[in-house]
Amino acid sequence: MKLRWLLTIMCLVISLIPIAMIIGFEGLEIVTVFLGLILVITLTVAFVISYIISMPLVKLTKNIDEISKGNLDVELEKSEIYEINNLMDSLDRVMASLKLAINKVGVRKEEIFQDAVKAKEEAEAKYEILLKKIDGWIWETDANGICTKCSSKISGTLGYTPKQIIGKEIVRFLKPEDVNKFKDIVYILSQQKTDSTNKLDLHWMYQDTSRPIWVRSFCIPMFDSIGTFQGLRCFSRDATEYQVAETKIEELEQRLSDTYKQLHTVLQRQSIGNPLIEPTITTVSEQEFDYMILFDEDAKIIDCTNDIQKKLGFTKEEMLTRTFADVVYLESYNDIKASLEDIKKQGSSQIKSIHKKKDGSSIFVSEHITYLKERNVFICMVKQDTM
Repeated sequence: MKLRWLLTIMCLVISLIPIAMIIGFEGLEIVTVFLGLILVITLTVAFVISYIISMPLVKLTKNIDEISKGNLDVELEKSEIYEINNLMDSLDRVMASLKLAINKVGVRKEEIFQDAVKAKEEAEAKYEILLKKIDGWIWETDANGICTKCSSKISGTLGYTPKQIIGKEIVRFLKPEDVNKFKDIVYILSQQKTDSTNKLDLHWMYQDTSRPIWVRSFCIPMFDSIGTFQGLRCFSRDATEYQVAETKIEELEQRLSDTYKQLHTVLQRQSIGNPLIEPTITTVSEQEFDYMILFDEDAKIIDCTNDIQKKLGFTKEEMLTRTFADVVYLESYNDIKASLEDIKKQGSSQIKSIHKKKDGSSIFVSEHITYLKERNVFICMVKQDTM
């Protein structure tokens, strides 16, 4: 409320005192005769008093605005009110100290204020550009989980505008099953008293629908100088594609594990009841293999055991960039492709071969390659031969 209106209301309230007194002594009829006169006098006095008090404050506010823009030569007008004069004297001393400091530094005061304003504007512009370019949205909450800030990119994922989010509890926009999960995580972060980044995977609800969106958020808890929890600062984005990819990776890892188990079982049977496998496989199955390579029908390596580095010198990451033809020393890529077609028909193959090492040398090995028809991949178990 403005000071002028506040003073006017106060005067009107005070005027009710004599009115009440007159009613008590003379009755309501006398008061009715003088009521208009009393109100006119009260309003006149109220406006005069409010003008005398508020005008110096209005002028002082304008002067402070000019000072904030770099104008240190503002003339502060004296007031009839003692307290306001004291405030102006203090402001005069502040400006004098500021002028002295600027002169000692040797720069112009215009440069200080202009550079500060320019730096602030540039920082704000860069921040806005960042918010528009990043693939996600930024949001903050207070200690009670109320959203205090939210960027406009949220509309692209959840359909809400920032105004629909700010001022409301974040849990209102989460899938009911994830509400307690969010609260538990926030409680843990508030008690840890560290500002480390934490990953939150939660289902948010799309605007005005029951359709959940899987969202990945990276949140940093905020604390004040004495360690009191102030809320969260978070970056979020739609992680549905990540969820699908991670699920597929888990499925592939499980399939690969099942494949290894299946191959161990095949080798332990020592080719009983399978005339297509050479008898020499018995010597391999009775011993532990040195490494294993999994590759597709194009001979591209899609997985291998970590112990391959002990024999060939290549890391697992390096192997995944190669084909099986890059490992075999004497056969070309076309030769490998042709042999894979034969293995598809036979089911498996046991051969002697030479494998390349990272340092350029080679080792003699025994290969047992099995075609896994249901997955359309080949798995090769390798044992080094002693020559």
